Amino acid sequence: MIWTAVSRRRVKGDGNTPERLRTRQIRALIAAALAVSLLLGGAFLLMGRLHSTPSDVLDHPLNPVTDEESNAQVVEAAKQLVTLAGLQTTSASYVLMSCKNRDDPPYQGAIYLTFALPAATTANTYLTTIEATLVTHGWTEGLPPNGHAFAKTVAKNAVTVIIYRHDDDPSVGVLRVYGQCRNVNPHRNDTTAWIDITDQFTRTG
Repeated sequence: MIWTAVSRRRVKGDGNTPERLRTRQIRALIAAALAVSLLLGGAFLLMGRLHSTPSDVLDHPLNPVTDEESNAQVVEAAKQLVTLAGLQTTSASYVLMSCKNRDDPPYQGAIYLTFALPAATTANTYLTTIEATLVTHGWTEGLPPNGHAFAKTVAKNAVTVIIYRHDDDPSVGVLRVYGQCRNVNPHRNDTTAWIDITDQFTRTG
C-alpha cells in the first residue's frame, strides 16, 4: 500500500502523462507538416519559374522598367557605339515597340540610326572594323543576321545591336539597337511612330 501511494503521487506529479505526450506529438506532427508544406510551396514556385515557357517569361518579365528607362537603355548604348566607332550619324529615330506583335506588351526601346559609309573603303571592311572596335570595348560578337549585306551583330548589357549596309543605298550604313522586353506599361492604343532623335547624337568626322 505504501509503495502504491508513492507510485501514484509520482505519476500524478509527472508532467509527461500519456495525454500530454500525445498532445506534444500531435503538435510536432502539425509543425512538421507545415514546414514541409512551406518547403514544397517554395520549391513549386521556383520550379515553376525555371520551367516557365518563353511565352510566360515574356508576358511577365522580372523587374519591369519605365518608359524613360526603356528609352535611356538604347539611347545610351547607341551613343556609346557612335562615339567608339566614330560614326558620321545622318539620322536617328526611336520607338517603343511590342516584343510580341504590333500592339501587346511587353515593349522594348528600339533605335534606327543611319550613318555615312566612307568611300575610301569597302562596306564589308568598314563594318568589320566597327565590330572589332566594339568587341575590344566589351561588346560580344554574335551570329551575323540574314537579309542584309555585310551585317554584324554585337551585344552588351542585354542590348542587341545589328549593323549593316543599307539595302537600297550602298553609301549608307544602318545601326539598329534593341533593348530588353521589360516595359509592361499600357501602350496598346498608342500610335506606333518613330520619333526623330537625331539631335541627341553628335556628328563626328
